[in-house]
Amino acid sequence: MASSCLFNASVSSLNPKQDPIRRHRSTSLLRHRPVIVSCTADGNNNKAPIETAVKPPHRTEDNIRDEARRNRSTGVNPFSAKYVPFNAAPGSTESYSLDEIVYRSRSGGLLDVEHDMEALKRFDGAYWRDLFDSRVGKSTWPYGSGVWSKKEWVLPEIDDDDIVSAFEGNSNLFWAERFGKQFLGMNDLWVKHCGISHTGSFKDLGMTVLVSQVNRLRKMKRPVVGVGCASTGDTSAALSAYCASAGIPSIVFLPANKISMAQLVQPIANGAFVLSIDTDFDGCMKLIREITAELPIYLANSLNSLRLEGQKTAAIEILQQFDWQVPDWVIVPGGNLGNIYAFYKGFKMCQELGLVDRIPRMVCAQAANANPLYLHYKSGWKDFKPMTASTTFASAIQIGDPVSIDRAVYALKKCNGIVEEATEEELMDAMAQADSTGMFICPHTGVALTALFKLRNQGVIAPTDRTVVVSTAHGLKFTQSKIDYHSNAIPDMACRFSNPPVDVKADFGAVMDVLKSYLGSNTLTS
Repeated sequence: MASSCLFNASVSSLNPKQDPIRRHRSTSLLRHRPVIVSCTADGNNNKAPIETAVKPPHRTEDNIRDEARRNRSTGVNPFSAKYVPFNAAPGSTESYSLDEIVYRSRSGGLLDVEHDMEALKRFDGAYWRDLFDSRVGKSTWPYGSGVWSKKEWVLPEIDDDDIVSAFEGNSNLFWAERFGKQFLGMNDLWVKHCGISHTGSFKDLGMTVLVSQVNRLRKMKRPVVGVGCASTGDTSAALSAYCASAGIPSIVFLPANKISMAQLVQPIANGAFVLSIDTDFDGCMKLIREITAELPIYLANSLNSLRLEGQKTAAIEILQQFDWQVPDWVIVPGGNLGNIYAFYKGFKMCQELGLVDRIPRMVCAQAANANPLYLHYKSGWKDFKPMTASTTFASAIQIGDPVSIDRAVYALKKCNGIVEEATEEELMDAMAQADSTGMFICPHTGVALTALFKLRNQGVIAPTDRTVVVSTAHGLKFTQSKIDYHSNAIPDMACRFSNPPVDVKADFGAVMDVLKSYLGSNTLTS
């Protein structure tokens, strides 16, 4: 029998899909925070670690870590996780502790983090919904993080003291009212702004998990002298920030002259050892894998499945923000392709554990200049062929040989998913259109919005479908591309939605003439 809990606040029974504003005035995760008054374990006396509403008073000499230590449960933790081969054959017994330094299975395939689902299923969906909701908006360590508020589903066995967190996650779910109505004829379109995070991208969600585990390994005296990654920008920013917070050396391999200055300066400012290498991302990835096989440097790229455990929490957040109502579509930009699987995994865990009754259909959006998954999809999932990616404004997904191709294909097949592509002009136009309605998005989100345009025009996505576009990074990281677009300075691109400044003399009459022309001749004289 699942555990039963008493609450002094109930979750609203209103259906937000009937009216996305009146029924859903705020998509902030601060809504409906039930306070747990009492909780009983199941028949086997398996007690889940859970914070209660009644706590000892805060002591002024305590910081939040001290307070967490003082209030820590002394019960046995019933939850666990391990590495297993990804999509392993039935009957496979190969597995590894999360405390082992391993990235591939014995056959050379990908690994996945597998949770003890039977232990998690001892508590019903209502229990998990209420537990996760009760932690939102708190400063309690480490549950104030959008990732660690789901700790039991992420790294259940890590000590709270080992966690390295910037209280990441809990990112804004933005109702794209004007954009949806004006350009797509939709009134239930949402943008999950994962770029509103500590380092300005969704990579923080995975990096808090990976660096926390490295922190644990170093305390266990495992041979880890630092953490390394190949990056097109955002991964290096997240890695360097979290390593700096924990005092762990970070090593970054960047492709020379292929990332924005805003992305380059982040790992430099955070004290990483940065190598600018005369190759592309795939070349950097090959090198970092060879280096980490020889030196005690922990690999931080998404080949490492720990990253996906943090990234999957963005999917759970989306469900929370809709009061556990499932959207019809989720569109995710894809490069190395770990993210599409991470979102699928988050949605699927919620379904399997009874928090929701279905999962959304997913779309992976690729830049046409780096579209190996799209070509694989269009071929009917026949033999996958890596490619040499061409330059794209969506630089973070300029990847021709994605590590997580098998994960992405698996996820898309399981959710009846779709793959679309965006040309350079399409993605830049979509970014400009979104910005003109109050957003300030990255080119990768422009890729996802282009996929939405195409699927709407094809009638695949209906005007009433609740659709979430995942925005992966903050637009401030890509200001040069926006400057070039609005200056009409991109060769062979019409820049149809550019909005350049108007040069005018410092003269009252000249300024009045320009304003009258812009506002209409009668506006200023009536």
